[in-house]
Amino acid sequence: MGHMKLYETGAYLINGRDVVIDSPEAALAVESKTGKAVNKKEAAENTIAYGILKEHNTSGNMDKLQIKFDKLTSHDITFVGIIQTARASGLEKFPIPYVLTNCHNSLCAVGGTINEDDHMFGLTCAKKYGGIYVPPHQAVIHQFAREMLAGGGKMILGSDSHTRYGALGTMAVGEGGPELVKQLLNKTYDIDMPGVVGIYLTGEPMKGVGPQDIALAIIGEVFERGFVKNKVMEFVGPGVSSLSVDYRIGVDVMTTETTCLSSIWRTDDKVKEFYEIHGREEDYKELNPGEVAYYDSFIELDLSQIKPMIAMPFHPSNTYTIDELNANLMDILDDCEKRAQVSFDGKVDLDLKSKVRNGKLYVDQGIIAGCAGGGFENICDAADILKGCSIGADEFTLSVYPASTPIYMELVRNGAIANLMETGAIVKTAFCGPCFGAGDTPANNAFSIRHSTRNFPNREGSKVQNGQVASVALMDARSIAATAANKGYLTSAMDMDVNYSKPKYFFDKTIYENRVFDSKGVADPSVEIQFGPNIKDWPAMSALPENMVLKVVSEIHDPVTTTDELIPSGETSSFRSNPLGLAEFALSRKDPLYVGRAKEIQKAQKAVEAGTCPVDAVAELKPVMDTIKAAYPDVSKENLGFGSTIFAVKPGDGSAREQAASCQKVLGGWANIANDYATKRYRSNLINWGMIPFIIDEGSLPFGNLDYIFLPGIREAIADKKTEFEAYVVKDGKLAPFALKMSPLTDDEREIILKGCLINYYRG
Repeated sequence: MGHMKLYETGAYLINGRDVVIDSPEAALAVESKTGKAVNKKEAAENTIAYGILKEHNTSGNMDKLQIKFDKLTSHDITFVGIIQTARASGLEKFPIPYVLTNCHNSLCAVGGTINEDDHMFGLTCAKKYGGIYVPPHQAVIHQFAREMLAGGGKMILGSDSHTRYGALGTMAVGEGGPELVKQLLNKTYDIDMPGVVGIYLTGEPMKGVGPQDIALAIIGEVFERGFVKNKVMEFVGPGVSSLSVDYRIGVDVMTTETTCLSSIWRTDDKVKEFYEIHGREEDYKELNPGEVAYYDSFIELDLSQIKPMIAMPFHPSNTYTIDELNANLMDILDDCEKRAQVSFDGKVDLDLKSKVRNGKLYVDQGIIAGCAGGGFENICDAADILKGCSIGADEFTLSVYPASTPIYMELVRNGAIANLMETGAIVKTAFCGPCFGAGDTPANNAFSIRHSTRNFPNREGSKVQNGQVASVALMDARSIAATAANKGYLTSAMDMDVNYSKPKYFFDKTIYENRVFDSKGVADPSVEIQFGPNIKDWPAMSALPENMVLKVVSEIHDPVTTTDELIPSGETSSFRSNPLGLAEFALSRKDPLYVGRAKEIQKAQKAVEAGTCPVDAVAELKPVMDTIKAAYPDVSKENLGFGSTIFAVKPGDGSAREQAASCQKVLGGWANIANDYATKRYRSNLINWGMIPFIIDEGSLPFGNLDYIFLPGIREAIADKKTEFEAYVVKDGKLAPFALKMSPLTDDEREIILKGCLINYYRG
């Protein structure tokens, strides 16, 4: 695209302004501009990211990092599992500030006490172990972190994938729960030094273009080609200073959807002012790259060229300009319907073309919410667009969720809330519901536009297996407000003549002082943890056996499988504190037969653990075992384990929820087989739950669904640091050999898999 240039080769940045794209002549060009000889390795150490990683690395080796974070944060889908794992592994107190927010199940679809029981578990744990507890509806996790936790040059680890506070000068990483457990037990986050991608911004956005538009434009360009995958995105260049801090935050939070590891931005006086407004000026730190910094890859982006964008269902990278969509409406809607056929395996028909009325696209629902949309500036601009309008008395609805109570209070004081409510919009409390399918689920076949983080299938709460399907497109709050002002007909904010009032933000922390429990880091061991009847301990898990028989119980050929498909969000999350209860929903919206099949083969493993005969427990195993024993007579129940595996092309895009892996594990999963893993965090989750992250070369599979795979000497092969494994398909009385591979493991990761899971590893 004209507005964005991607350079695989990398680039030098001089004094934060002059760019020299890497080439054989680049070093000379840099020397002529600076008068100094340039060394690529030294210049790579001058990025902001390198400096922060170096400060937090404990290994003494900058190629193999062992990071200790400054602070941790979790929400109520994840904190119960994390604390339960940490308790089982010997937790005594939280060693660093750990914030527990309650923004995910503050509304609960299943009824009963289980939701509030989890909140009370969180409060009593914050008291017992010395943490911070944010009650329901007070703030979404990332807004609280921005307001109260972020600090210049600091690092924060969160158990939500959108843990991103780069715009405030904080390198934040979203990971699965077990990585937070390691930090709680004073261990480290182990990772190879990531590549750093320079995102060089110039110009300033046009009127009506919001942060989501910039973010979607970037995601649309980089996601498919994996340009920033597992790297750090570093935002530099003169264009940064043209953006308000709220705006930067809005772009930054969406970097997760590029599959990068983390993000960091240069900071300036505007960021300093942000910290001053929040009464924490001492936490500001000016961050800039060194005189000559080298980036492994590079993106140039002219902000003034970006137009209002829309990401059509079912991925944030499925992007168009709104103008482009309106000009090619039927063709693009047809394409989306075809995508739906793939996503839903042809089980339901999505009919978007019926949404076209008089040549315009009619939208059923608009939502501005959460860590991406619920910021002060987004809502003020939306209120300005809608002032004096009506959203109409037809199907179209508009809901707005400010991201924290302090933002809500300020919007009440400056009148923006009244302006919105007058139009017919509903203003709700800080809640992540629209982001994970637990609130504002549209009608069947309805089309929703949202300023939120994701538009994956089922993220809006519909249930394909029940024949209910809705879809979400991502847009910026401004264009959502413009659409609402036109009573639901899709409209770009650039088409509106609005005078944006840009009121000043005043942060009032009184509500937090009144309501948030802050232990100030003091643990009180005398506090009894409050357990509800649904909060269950993790079941016992076996060590990795010497040999293994795996049954393939699901085979998925979608290009990417999201963690939402592996374990659906929405009302299922209500069971998040009960590992076996939640596991009943694993793959339910993708492959409803998975759970039953996994449980069936698990019976064989349970028989082994009980010292009884696995073949008696699962009769289907008799011919399988006869075939194996003919070639490997020494294999017996004393040295053999049984379990399930799944094949997916590229699993793990999306949420950091460890349940995507732990649900497979508690149902007897021992491995995943994939062509590639979409994110580091999903692969880490598999390993931490003692599951082997196998990879297999692309092409036709040597096995199919319901086949048995035999892995002789698997324990020894893992212990010997092998990356290729002997495997056999057991079929028709024969052993057909094939190769499985695995990317290298760290020593700790290897030990975790051998022990059977992280809990076993820490128990010794």
